[in-house]
Amino acid sequence: MPVRVVDSSAPSQVSGGNSGSTCPQPCTLLSVGQAFSGTQNVSNVQKDEAWRVNVRIQGFDLDHGYLCGTMEALNVPMADTPVITFWEGEIVDTKNHTFFTGKWEATLEDDIRHWSKFPSFSPLQSQVEADGGKSLDLSNYPYIFMRWKELYFVNVGTDCGLTIAGFYYVCFSCSDGSINGFYYDPNSSPFQKLELKSTNEGRSGFSFSSYQLQ
Repeated sequence: MPVRVVDSSAPSQVSGGNSGSTCPQPCTLLSVGQAFSGTQNVSNVQKDEAWRVNVRIQGFDLDHGYLCGTMEALNVPMADTPVITFWEGEIVDTKNHTFFTGKWEATLEDDIRHWSKFPSFSPLQSQVEADGGKSLDLSNYPYIFMRWKELYFVNVGTDCGLTIAGFYYVCFSCSDGSINGFYYDPNSSPFQKLELKSTNEGRSGFSFSSYQLQ
């Protein structure tokens, strides 16, 4: 979700020698057309504020660790209309993407600081600190970790007073479809929390039989 421009349960075993795939397994609650609704806390030292947010998955390719979708912010104070952005995401699968971001101005320290905000990350942390989690077996892990990066505004111009310069660290629960995330942008309020629940809206979107990032 765009943000305001500012000036200044115990998981199962997750590592080991699984002879099959060590990537996250498909989850019906994280698939094309799935919708989510909730809030993003955009509070700062001046005041508490939360924006209502809707997200829809528009594309999903687990084999390549890719997904994309739209994000709609409904009660942005400086906007006359809901603000919609298009985003692309990376699924942390130890094959295509690890827990180390390596771009978007995020350091390894930033990665660990944000991932460790999720309680479900705790059993993975020591291995992630060692090698980015490359040796982890996530095939039966009840959570899927992702990064979402907004690419452009869909219905407003770039002069709208909002920024999409940052990205989200995201944790998805395979059991109930809930999503928690933290927005990272060195120039925005830190640790803005995204909280979403799966909804029962009708599905629409597109899937990829084969997709490769350029």
